Amino acid sequence: MHSVSLRVGEKQLSLETGRVAKQAAAECTVSYGDTILLVAVSYKPDPSEGIDFLPLTVDYRELSFAAGKIPGGFFKRESRPSESEILISRLIDRSLRPLFPKGFRNEVQIITNLLSSDVEHEPDAFGIIGAATALLMSELPFATAIAAVKVGMIDGQYVINPTLAQQTDSKLDVIVAGTRDSVVMIEGGAKEASEEEIIKAIQLAQPEISRIIDIEEEMVKNAGREKITMTNPFVVDALYGDIKDAIGDSISQILQLKDKKAREDSAYQLIKTVAEKLMDKYDDVEPKVKYVVDDLMRSEMRERVIRENKRLDGRGLEDIRPVSCEIGLLPRTHGSALFTRGQTQSLAVTTLGTASDEQRIDDIYGEESKSFMLHYNFPPFSTGDVRPMRGPGRREIGHGALAERAISPVLPKETEFPYTVRVVSNILESNGSSSMASVCGSSLALMDAGVPIKAPVSGISVGLVTENGQYVLLTDILGTEDHYGDMDFKVAGTADGVTAIQLDLKIQGLPVDVLAEAMQTARTARLEILKVMNSTISTPRSQLSKYAPKIVVFSIAKEKIGEVIGPGGKVIRKIIADNDVEIDIDDDGKVTIAGEDRHNVEKAQETVQSIVQEAEVGKLYVGKVKRIMTFGAFVEILPGKEGLVHISKLSRQRVKRVEDVVKIGDEIVVKVANIDDQGRINLIRKE
Repeated sequence: MHSVSLRVGEKQLSLETGRVAKQAAAECTVSYGDTILLVAVSYKPDPSEGIDFLPLTVDYRELSFAAGKIPGGFFKRESRPSESEILISRLIDRSLRPLFPKGFRNEVQIITNLLSSDVEHEPDAFGIIGAATALLMSELPFATAIAAVKVGMIDGQYVINPTLAQQTDSKLDVIVAGTRDSVVMIEGGAKEASEEEIIKAIQLAQPEISRIIDIEEEMVKNAGREKITMTNPFVVDALYGDIKDAIGDSISQILQLKDKKAREDSAYQLIKTVAEKLMDKYDDVEPKVKYVVDDLMRSEMRERVIRENKRLDGRGLEDIRPVSCEIGLLPRTHGSALFTRGQTQSLAVTTLGTASDEQRIDDIYGEESKSFMLHYNFPPFSTGDVRPMRGPGRREIGHGALAERAISPVLPKETEFPYTVRVVSNILESNGSSSMASVCGSSLALMDAGVPIKAPVSGISVGLVTENGQYVLLTDILGTEDHYGDMDFKVAGTADGVTAIQLDLKIQGLPVDVLAEAMQTARTARLEILKVMNSTISTPRSQLSKYAPKIVVFSIAKEKIGEVIGPGGKVIRKIIADNDVEIDIDDDGKVTIAGEDRHNVEKAQETVQSIVQEAEVGKLYVGKVKRIMTFGAFVEILPGKEGLVHISKLSRQRVKRVEDVVKIGDEIVVKVANIDDQGRINLIRKE
């Protein structure tokens, strides 16, 4: 058994191997305080046949016992992964995938289990550290050490690995994964932080990452295995040469086509033609031809960008594709918008609901409610494909979470806008950065719905091509530029600052100064898109849709809650039934009333407030006579509250019998004369 440790932030980070899971190719146990993760790596010894990519699978699972909990539900065991688990799986995958050697095709599986949780620190960064350490110790050809830390910013001070409680007050929440001198992956959100603040956070993360890499390499020195060599390339040199000769100059001709569909159709026909020429000489040659065509297109596209600054669609390096915005397209929805940027298009729709529509989340950190949701749909027709329609995949969940993170900082507080808000971004067409189109479309749809967001939010993706020490940044990348390029850097925010950031690389690291330049490029493009959005709608509509539910929120004294509910819920059920509304009363006295008809909502509110209202001495009321006694009449001045008008106070003249002046059911004007020590109300009739 081997272990090492290091203090990072406020706690000790420990790595250990050799105690458990010894039949895995490698394993690493990561501890940070009382948070413990086990990462196990396995792989198949032979390359996968028929595929030309790395078949890497990363699965992160939170086991309920880690926080001393028993899972809910009928079966009382962990089931399919939650969205949070999927997002952490993606974080680990995106950090490690670029560091495998090109052409490695052995199936690799990384499983990360959360075994213990202090319910203070999220395990995402530690999962990256554990997986990287396990891969470095294994015989897999993974040799570049990386680590990760989370950076927050509280009261102007940067914090390494902030707790969940600290993140509530943090201006930044950014995970940085990198090597000793470069960045590999970034994921995070911010409350309108400046580009300079984010770059400073990344720079502060780098020394901590380097310190963690020290102990990772110490683990490798003590427990590392001999690395295997790569064999069996997907396309051998002789076949590659024959395919390249058969292709001729067709690649250059295809890349002259500016339309995505035209390029794809031409490449498809080229693959078919070349495969037919070589099928007598080679078995199952079509996938090999496709690989070579793709490789040659990648090389030529990159060369044209680097040497000639020429892009596939003819744009300049910093040019944004044509942007158009429309709102109010769907008459019965609460808010809708169509955002189009080139051949990428998002139809975003906002739906408003009540507190009963909130998402209930039960995980190891406890139960909580979520009143804002942004969901992303990516139907196959958006790229002209045909595939089965099933539930959302990891990509859909990841893109939705990124857009949700971008929008969340500008949403109104619940006290200002007591609605549950769901936005759905339906991608109708995709050719590059549909997640950022979702941010723009969602911002427009929220304003169309009348949600009082703080400011509009836009987003853009910046790409990169590097060759022999040279690099070129590409603003608003196409899908092909993403596929053949080295970077997909998404930045979203308002005119005042960044709200979300995500960096994915296909190379083994990026210097911070290049990243800083890319952020400024993204800011310029983001502001340009905001101008187009603002020309369509710049502030939220003043009124909600007539089809949206009507909600009022107010507070009553906690000791009055029982009066509103009534014996066995009799009173509140009657208010709900009479007005066709929903009523929620919290333990602190907050009352929420929702319904489809505003008049009914206001009527229900008046009823509740009248129940809890106290009689005031000297105030006039229109009351109803409820009971008649020989000494006077009892008059209800507020729901459930009666006062006595003594017979001597019923008229200016002498009254012999109460019945001579009032009858049960009569409405009369009375004034509160006084309220005695026992709470009894004495009234005077006013003519």
